[in-house]
Amino acid sequence: MSNPNIPTVLVVDDDENILQVLEARLLSSGITPLLADRAETALEMLANEPVDCIVSDIKMPGMGGHGLLKEVLENWPHIPIIMLTAHGTIPDAVSSIQAGAADYLAKPFDGKELIRRIRAIMEKPAPQPAAKPASAPAPEGSASDQIWGGEAPAMARFLELLERVARSTVSVLLLGESGTGKEMAARILHDHSPRADGPFVVVDCGSTQPTLLESELFGHVKGSFTHAVKDKKGLIEEADGGTLFLDEIGNISHEMQTRLLRFLQEGTIRRVGDTKERTVTCRVIAATNANLPAKVREGEFREDLYYRLKVVTLTIPPLRERKEDIPVLVDRFLDSLSHEQGQPGASITDAAMTRLMEHPWPGNVRELKHTLQGALVFCRDNRVDVQDMQIEPVPTDSPAATGDSLSLEANEKQTIIRALEHANGVKKDAADALGISRRAIHYKIKKYGIGE
Repeated sequence: MSNPNIPTVLVVDDDENILQVLEARLLSSGITPLLADRAETALEMLANEPVDCIVSDIKMPGMGGHGLLKEVLENWPHIPIIMLTAHGTIPDAVSSIQAGAADYLAKPFDGKELIRRIRAIMEKPAPQPAAKPASAPAPEGSASDQIWGGEAPAMARFLELLERVARSTVSVLLLGESGTGKEMAARILHDHSPRADGPFVVVDCGSTQPTLLESELFGHVKGSFTHAVKDKKGLIEEADGGTLFLDEIGNISHEMQTRLLRFLQEGTIRRVGDTKERTVTCRVIAATNANLPAKVREGEFREDLYYRLKVVTLTIPPLRERKEDIPVLVDRFLDSLSHEQGQPGASITDAAMTRLMEHPWPGNVRELKHTLQGALVFCRDNRVDVQDMQIEPVPTDSPAATGDSLSLEANEKQTIIRALEHANGVKKDAADALGISRRAIHYKIKKYGIGE
């Protein structure tokens, strides 16, 4: 049993050498070390040992550092966590800070600096639980203040419908190509709804393993499966009184479709391994870039679930159909991205703007943002010109080039193929370029038969 007067630090890393080095460093600094070689082991230790601070690697087998961070924030929010990352994956560490980590340190790190940061963090007073941003009062103003654009007639019509639907609590199915802003639209539906004071809970059905999705959605009771070290509330239950956003709904298994349909029909859930039914009241918003009617016809998606989800259907127009919005998007992105990088607001030349207006944008608004983000790195005198932008030509037979906005899956397939070609077949680099997880790109490669 640890001495209550001596701080205890849990170190999580799959590198045995790192564990040994940190164990020696902590002991010599008067700190009690606990060692775990993976996140799942660390969770078991947290359930049984008092811990004052956690130092965790990001890249590990299993749920990894990000998964551990999520569990710690949910179940032990009073324990600060410092993330360790390789120098080349600093963006991962930054995203961890944004998600709630206390600090991060790049490898190779100085042992004395790590001890200094551990002590500084533990000396801070425990933070008071903060209200979730999604639970804030509904924002004032129109939807166009949050999802930029509206100069184009297609987008103006969509925003008008979005505001009208937001005032109700009916289920909504959001359709649109990858990168059009479906999650932002879902947030607007929540923020302007009667349930704006409740939580807004996002479930990424596309990147969550099917074996884990059931527990993520419905929760579980202690002992229901390996590593279920304590009762866990599912994301559906977390959304009680608010909004549940199911992203990439077209990717869930038949078993999960059945369970989700029962929840939508009955308004009750049962945690994995439990016998007790729990009532949950929340608005459900689902989104997909897949052709759900085709999936229904092919037997891949339940027809009754499809009609339960599509009480109202809203389709976000692709960027190539709302080019009048590009100047507005460019100005706002340059302003926000410059602010994030601590630079004065950047401007853009007429030639560069013309080039942006001519491009068909298969990756939509997300691709435009990433293009400008890269251009700010290369531009001189804080002014973006044509040569600063890395824009790849789109094949003439692609849906984006031909204007075939109805073929969402074909568009996504071509985008993934181009990303893989650009990354020389390295899936991780292609996933990073597309702004999706490695798990998601593996799924989509298999889904579309790319490489066969």
